[in-house]
Amino acid sequence: MDVIATIDQGTQSTRVYVYDSKAKPISSHHVEFEQHRARAGWIEHDPEEIWQGVELCIQRALKAAESKAGPIKVKALGITNQRETTLVWDKTTGKPLHNAIVWMDSRTESICKQIVDEHGSKDHFRPVTGLPISTYFSSYKIKWLLDNAPKVRQAVQSRQAYIGTMDTWLIYKLTGGNSGGVFVTDVSNAARTNLMDIKSRQWHPKTCTYFGLEPDMLPEIKSNAEVFGYVKDGPLQGVPIAGCLGDQHAALLGQRCKPMEAKNTYGTGCFLLLNTGSEAQESKHGLLTTIGYQLGPDEAPQYALEGSIAIGGAGVSWLRDQMGLIQSAEESEAIASCVSNTAGVYFVPAFGGLLAPHWRGDARGVIVGLTSYTNKAHIVRALLQAICWQAREVMDAMQKDAHFSQIQLLKVDGGASNNNLLMQMQADALQIPVERPSHLETTSLGAAFAAGIGIGFWSKEWVLNAKKGAFDSKEAGSSTGQTWQPNVDKDTNSSQYAKWKKAVALSYDLADLAEPDQAPLPAS
Repeated sequence: MDVIATIDQGTQSTRVYVYDSKAKPISSHHVEFEQHRARAGWIEHDPEEIWQGVELCIQRALKAAESKAGPIKVKALGITNQRETTLVWDKTTGKPLHNAIVWMDSRTESICKQIVDEHGSKDHFRPVTGLPISTYFSSYKIKWLLDNAPKVRQAVQSRQAYIGTMDTWLIYKLTGGNSGGVFVTDVSNAARTNLMDIKSRQWHPKTCTYFGLEPDMLPEIKSNAEVFGYVKDGPLQGVPIAGCLGDQHAALLGQRCKPMEAKNTYGTGCFLLLNTGSEAQESKHGLLTTIGYQLGPDEAPQYALEGSIAIGGAGVSWLRDQMGLIQSAEESEAIASCVSNTAGVYFVPAFGGLLAPHWRGDARGVIVGLTSYTNKAHIVRALLQAICWQAREVMDAMQKDAHFSQIQLLKVDGGASNNNLLMQMQADALQIPVERPSHLETTSLGAAFAAGIGIGFWSKEWVLNAKKGAFDSKEAGSSTGQTWQPNVDKDTNSSQYAKWKKAVALSYDLADLAEPDQAPLPAS
């Protein structure tokens, strides 16, 4: 049986999927990895631990596929990954020179403030890169490494460093590492570095120089669907890596979003993207202009507007791991359902600042409206409601930027979309239907689509125009595809939304409340 395999390297876990010729999942395997938090606001990943997890997942997913389907032949490999997470490694040894700095890490807040002060606007780079100045993006993480990690600084100065995002690291390792590994990235991941010209889709020399880099220090930029290189060793030896997209771009493709169609992925964060077609749409309302996907080197790209929300499922994890209010993520639905509303409690989970549409690095989490009547069910429900209100803020901005009166439907995916209460609350908050597919791992599916298109296994037309339900999964443990309609009247919804915005305003300018952290810098 001919199959397509995908690596989905996320913020908290790595997963490998195997799909048949009809893009239906046969098997998967996933592993979690450690989140390194040396200080408040810092989050790092060990690149070698992630690579070892990828190797394990490949072996076990392929073995599971063969046990279910008999002999298989992997025709191509697709990759999708956590975006913006940045790492630097030695050209000669192939070894990381520092842990990867994760996309939600906020250590570069002072760097960002200094650059905003220098240029007088957080939108200084936006006309070129499509992005505001924020701790979120890779260029600021690179600057921090150059300023604070001597091994990185020395390697960059001597031109002995490879600088990239997680996709570049995985492709390098898969294709041989320091024995001939390929140094490439794709257009969607490059778009998240704040170093790429969003229109030319090439590194922007002036911006690179500003951050202490030259374009030739960075990986070659390719489309999302073409051959990047070939796996050198292991069970996938000789297989072409033919698709690569950042996770949210992969989900946009996996949901088969055409122009003026939107999707929201509920993972660690929430990421709402609207396909705006073949022209880059500049945002005036706090969103990001980004690449949607480009399905071949000679194909026109699809652009998108994106609203990135830092805390989605991570907020549920916080309730479980830090506060002990729930025993599992799944329990959040049952506990929140014990009450019919939040009893006036509003939760703004700005743990490391607010991303779209606010871009307030100085915001911090607040829970307001507490009374002696408040119980843990109200707080859990308020967190779920916060996820929905954040999506509402982004959707409002999106419709203004796109000059679009009303997006008719929101396609949803990601682990937290398994929460039926959350999905109903989301439909209520947006006042539009919310549609969930049966196969929630649309990031993996999008990577599979790109890889299949990259080698001609599938056509672009088949992927984008297949009938609704064509890729529905019958995989064990998959959810049932479902649509939720709004169940709250507009006046009640508008009143609650106004109260949420009041709570958001209270979260601003709180970063200076933190106690000084005297922990030493990690060795570099």
